[in-house]
Amino acid sequence: MNLATYIAMDFWRNFRNAGNTFFIVVLPAILFLFFGVNMDNTDLAVGHGNVSAWIMIGMATYGAITATTALAGSAAVEIQQGWGRQLALTALPHGGFVLAKTLIALGMAVLPVAVLNVLALVTTAQMPPLTWLASAALTLLGSVPFALYGLAVGLLFRSDAAVGAASGVVVVLAFFGNAFNPMAGVLLDIGRFTPMYGPVALARYPLMEGEIVGTSGPVGTDPLWGILLNVVAWSVVFALACLLLQRRRTARQ
Repeated sequence: MNLATYIAMDFWRNFRNAGNTFFIVVLPAILFLFFGVNMDNTDLAVGHGNVSAWIMIGMATYGAITATTALAGSAAVEIQQGWGRQLALTALPHGGFVLAKTLIALGMAVLPVAVLNVLALVTTAQMPPLTWLASAALTLLGSVPFALYGLAVGLLFRSDAAVGAASGVVVVLAFFGNAFNPMAGVLLDIGRFTPMYGPVALARYPLMEGEIVGTSGPVGTDPLWGILLNVVAWSVVFALACLLLQRRRTARQ
């Protein structure tokens, strides 16, 4: 089995998983159509676009992060359950397996970003063309650290149920990350320190340039360095967790 064949087969296997596809693609699309299209305030101007675009970016970020979390966690579980030894009997090396899973996770993350952006384009969202492209690219970039989060959960609990639960936790993180509804006050102060706040704010930066909007208007600004610090800091935390869990697993063997 060559690398391209394995990627195509495993991508199709994950895409056919109704649970994964629903939470990665369908649910964010439904939420956007409900909150980003049918509400009365979606045409209001914010940043370089409107409220509909602001909501779409948050939903797309949630979908992309759910994808990288689920796929990376499942890959860790597969390796620990012996799938790696099965692949060792084929021509696909271990490095090829890691590369394939990375590409599959990114491919699945592209799906919600593409679907949400197309829906937004043909409905009510408004942004300059370069802002569309920049926000879509940053949405994918911000989802990468959560592959480490999914990997850490897979290494810690070694079960598909745990990986599913980790994807469920992403919903809670998305609320505190300001992905769904605008926050203000104490919730916003707390949310700034949570893992999804940085990726969501980074994806919205081309639209908002750091401006934070609440239900009644602007409530502050986030400097770009603060947004990047959140993303980098949580990436380091997740990476260290993966390293420690992998060392523990190796020591037990």
